[in-house]
Amino acid sequence: MTKRVMSSDLQLEDNEIESNIRPLSLDEYIGQSTIKENIKIFIQAAQQREEPLDHVLLYGPPGLGKTTLAGVIAHEMNVKFKVTSGPAIEKPGDIAAILNNLQPRDILFIDEIHRMSRHVEEVLYSAMEDYCIDIVVGKGPAAKSIRLALPQFTLIGATTRAGMLSSPLRDRFGIIHRLEYYSIDELSAIIMRTAMILNTSMTEEAANEIAKCSRGTPRVANRLLKRVRDIALIKYNKPIDQEICLKALKLLNIDENGLDELDRRIIEAIAIQFKGGPVGLETLAAAIGEEKDTLEDVYEPYLIKQCLLQRTPRGRMLTPYAYEILGIDSGK
Repeated sequence: MTKRVMSSDLQLEDNEIESNIRPLSLDEYIGQSTIKENIKIFIQAAQQREEPLDHVLLYGPPGLGKTTLAGVIAHEMNVKFKVTSGPAIEKPGDIAAILNNLQPRDILFIDEIHRMSRHVEEVLYSAMEDYCIDIVVGKGPAAKSIRLALPQFTLIGATTRAGMLSSPLRDRFGIIHRLEYYSIDELSAIIMRTAMILNTSMTEEAANEIAKCSRGTPRVANRLLKRVRDIALIKYNKPIDQEICLKALKLLNIDENGLDELDRRIIEAIAIQFKGGPVGLETLAAAIGEEKDTLEDVYEPYLIKQCLLQRTPRGRMLTPYAYEILGIDSGK
């Protein structure tokens, strides 16, 4: 898969950026206002009862702040925050060891929880519901099951594919929230906050230009800010204003619609090679040299959200707006 500035998937450089700019409180956290309001109530109720927060499931597209929100919840609850991921937990013994090392009210965060194996999942059932796990000691006829009590903890799971979670696991979460794409105003506020933390001088108009190209995703917004900052420093050696920002975005091959080179290759291929469609997913993937799963999971959602592409039973088709963006006649 080609590495893209516009990809909402986590990249190596994002770890450094996000660790430095992540908010610590719900008041600092920008966006997702309904979710924040609900979680604030649930946290206050749990603290008044002196109980752990109920288990939380956060789902939605990558880059929207699920990990950040989990960290904020831990900070608001004033408890320790343990982080792991679904693929990292290979055996039931791994999750048993993690759970046994938790303290009362600690928060265990499992990213990509949908990628856990079924055997590990089954250990979580009793851990989440009854705060205990069953361990089998010995082998053969001498084997016996021992029930190990666990401290009362909170599990926060994050996933981009809630539909891949089994029903028994999903039903054990008491608080379930879907994170939505951010508005341009929210992204602009995030960019201005990040610029201040990074000691970067930027106008609100420039932040708004980056926000319009950020696909509703804070991770993309912060990554674009870093690239624009580099260009402004080396090429212009000036603070980032609207004019410099637009020039920097053009240098990055990002147009005013937030489309990068790969996005345009997709819609141009459908328009020119396949006369607007319909075209099958595998055929389109072969035409642009990308894996079909990458095309379906990474590129298509934004193009559909922007009303440039539509999925039909017969295949992918361009919308009239896509032809307008390309500046060519649909011939229909």
